Amino acid sequence: MNYPAWRPTVRSFGKSDIGRHRKINEDAFFRDDALRLFIVADGMGGHAAGEIASGEAVDTVYGMVKRGLGGLGDLYESLDEARGRSACRLLEGAIQAATYMVFGMAQFEKDKSGMGTTISCAVVVGDSFVTGQVGDSRVYRVRQNNAVQLTEDHTLIAWQLKQGLISENDAKNSPHKNVITRAVGNREYVEVDTNIYPMASGDKYILCSDGLHGYLQLDEIAALAGMGGDAAVDQFIALANNRGGKDNITCLIVEVA
Repeated sequence: MNYPAWRPTVRSFGKSDIGRHRKINEDAFFRDDALRLFIVADGMGGHAAGEIASGEAVDTVYGMVKRGLGGLGDLYESLDEARGRSACRLLEGAIQAATYMVFGMAQFEKDKSGMGTTISCAVVVGDSFVTGQVGDSRVYRVRQNNAVQLTEDHTLIAWQLKQGLISENDAKNSPHKNVITRAVGNREYVEVDTNIYPMASGDKYILCSDGLHGYLQLDEIAALAGMGGDAAVDQFIALANNRGGKDNITCLIVEVA
């Protein structure tokens, strides 16, 4: 057995808010400190379809990961290369299952046609934070008062920036801000980004929908997260509402002890 020199414990805090302009909340989130699984989803599709897409996706990912974690062996043992690949495949498979589920529902129910959702999820194995990502919800890490974005947005603007087709200033004023290039449920299959990040004591991880990060500056995140626990979650949501609250707002913080 290859146990880490320290056994991290995690505590999570989360809340979802309807915002100031939407009539329903199409975001969904899940957190389980014992299972060490954390999920944020931002649904789309109109009427109640987005709410259904995000809820079904979260439920499916939770069920698949819960059933599959036993295949990774001792969850407190450090990940080697083989188990790391298995952990990534587990999240990828869970998100693919959610994609198939949401797509299938939309095919059989006309009022749900075209519905989909983003997914940002993470599971802690040993001393590693393993992420799965589709869409434009995000995962950030705060370490030693420095915040970094861990996930990549699957949006037209992010792709244009990556290819050098537009500048950061152009991106801020682009009419294509909400064009998502990957989502769970729009098709039967979606490409999933997975990554493994070694954790350190004192880390904080923030999973959030674009209703929050659309109002956030990267250099603001560490101070807000530093408030800790529910107070930090409340302040993140208050910031988004005070700056417009145009969308649903979900914030989930995972603190590493």
